Amino acid sequence: MTILQLIASAVVIVAAAALFTNAVEILGERLNLGQGAVGSVLAAVGTALPETMIPFVAIIAILLGGGSAASSDIGVGAILGAPFLLATLAMFVAGVSILAYRRRRQTDDDLVVDKETARRDMIFFLVCFGLGAGAGLVPLPFVVKAILAVALVVAYALHVRQTLKSGGDAIEEPPESLTLWPSHSPAPTWAVAGQVLGTVVVMGAGAHFFVTAVEHVSKSAGIPAGLIALVLAPLATELPEKFNSVIWLRGNKDTLALGNITGAMVFQSTIPVALGLAFTPWNLDSLTAFSAVLALIGGGYIYALLFLKRPIEGEYLLVGGALYAVFVAAALYTIL
Repeated sequence: MTILQLIASAVVIVAAAALFTNAVEILGERLNLGQGAVGSVLAAVGTALPETMIPFVAIIAILLGGGSAASSDIGVGAILGAPFLLATLAMFVAGVSILAYRRRRQTDDDLVVDKETARRDMIFFLVCFGLGAGAGLVPLPFVVKAILAVALVVAYALHVRQTLKSGGDAIEEPPESLTLWPSHSPAPTWAVAGQVLGTVVVMGAGAHFFVTAVEHVSKSAGIPAGLIALVLAPLATELPEKFNSVIWLRGNKDTLALGNITGAMVFQSTIPVALGLAFTPWNLDSLTAFSAVLALIGGGYIYALLFLKRPIEGEYLLVGGALYAVFVAAALYTIL
């Protein structure tokens, strides 16, 4: 039964991701937003909501007095796990997608993106996530953590403002029709927004059931709750970012695809980290600290690629898979 739940929830996430990309492109065009703004803000925040709910629910349990030490571990693990997977495995999936669809892509295996927007995303991520993770490695008074939490929220607001202001080129060849709109005439904006919000809810529900199934499997294997939250829960809830990007890479919309990942990295390195700083002990153990280091290495590598004068080839993104494999090996060593 658990296996069927895994398969069914994954199918739901994939279907919702396809509907989400269809609607968010149309909405971005209606709002006169560039590709960078649509990928890094609208798509990124929308698909980042499912995994953000995991630490949020864990923190609420702590605040209401019903949370245990495991709740704190789950909160911290989920907060750090999302940026880690985005900086490693999501980039690997993007690289594999580029290579898999190279024959149907106009740019073959080259990743052609709005580098200015992507570089802005990555520098925000490296600075904000570096500060947030560093605060979990050294003992700091609560007032310092609270100030840093506020600073991260303000930083994200400034990032959104700057991205919307200079969102890059307009979306090329947006979908002609809204998938769920029955008429052949252009769908009204309220229907487009409704499909965006509805698919986010469906992706969140699918991710929730996926996580539940993964937890059942993991608990039967005796894996610690913190490790589940760090690796398995984000692996499930990051599926929307991965599938959205795969769909866009298949359609040669590289700026949207990469922006969906890098924009989510910015969001995950600010808002959830601010919650962790303010409402959990925010003390990183060796494994969570290692995941943060690998996330920063992966982010730094992507940032360096964006300064290349030659095109970024799909093979370059496969390095993310190696970083993820290193962490999995370390996690298995810890368990065994």
